[in-house]
Amino acid sequence: MERAWPSWRPERGGAHQWRWARGLAVLAGLLAWPLWEAFRPGRGALAVVLALAYGASWIAAMAYGVTWRPRTRVALLAWLLALGVAVPLAHGGEPLALLGFTLSAAAWLLPTAWALMLAGAAAVTRLLTLYGATGSLSWELIPPVLTQIVTPVAVLLLIRLLVQLSQANKEIEALATAAERERLARDLHDVLGHSLTTITAKAGLARRLLERGGGPDQALAELRDVERLSRQAHAEIRATVSGSRRPSLTAELSGVRAALQAAGIGAVLPESVDQVSEDLREPFAYVLREGVTNVIRHSGATRCEVTLSESSLEIRDDGHATAAAQPPGNGLAGLAERLRVVGGLLDAGPLPQGGFLLRASRT
Repeated sequence: MERAWPSWRPERGGAHQWRWARGLAVLAGLLAWPLWEAFRPGRGALAVVLALAYGASWIAAMAYGVTWRPRTRVALLAWLLALGVAVPLAHGGEPLALLGFTLSAAAWLLPTAWALMLAGAAAVTRLLTLYGATGSLSWELIPPVLTQIVTPVAVLLLIRLLVQLSQANKEIEALATAAERERLARDLHDVLGHSLTTITAKAGLARRLLERGGGPDQALAELRDVERLSRQAHAEIRATVSGSRRPSLTAELSGVRAALQAAGIGAVLPESVDQVSEDLREPFAYVLREGVTNVIRHSGATRCEVTLSESSLEIRDDGHATAAAQPPGNGLAGLAERLRVVGGLLDAGPLPQGGFLLRASRT
């Protein structure tokens, strides 16, 4: 049974302002009939003041109580219980006439277990009071007690559950939106980082060929690759936004081969990916793309070696390992998240003999 204190922030402002005002009006209307006796002529000023104090306190409890600390809620409920007895006594009415409203506030503000125990204790006390007054306890007395005590508590607990479910749904939607934004940012980083790096490398190679005045056919071939890669990047971005993109380790291996060649970096790459476990090929494709992109952009390496096994991927270079002094960027953080989903780990750091190692593995 729920023992947590109910807590949520009532929505106000904008479109919720009128709903909030209507809710307060409904609460005030619910109190009109039970408090009407206190306002009849001849009841006295004390009865009116007590009735107004009870009404204001009950509305405040129902409207704002869920935002208050537990100690404040308990004090308010004790205040309501005392006023709930004082108001009927001030005009000569039934002392427990407002007990149902007080218990409804308790069901709204207290943990469910506490509210049910308090309602049970109130019902037993009420039955014992009737037994002491009449000397007997018949079945006809039980329905009025249930109506006065059990029904308000049950109704308020149900309303509270519906409110909490609505709040939970909103939190789930917010978390889902945040997760989708993180996915989109991570995927776009992976797609654009590698594609733009490859395009830059190939465009630079074409420029150098033209500046040297030789190999126009080769320069044109590189420019055609730039155009093809641009179209491919555009298609990948559209697939990423729609959530339908699934990278292929084989395709990424072919892509990094071309990118390293255009950047003038010697490549030692595996011939196939058949030995890699099926469930690791997609995350390894992301690691391969991001790792080689970092080699081209940051390492200043002249050689890059990629090693694949059933459960590991290693990318080594002979660069300056400048990334070792920097905190992990968004790219490596995103790769670590992808690997955690399949029970994998990501390690990155400089090598003793120089260069840098990026390793993705699952033990």
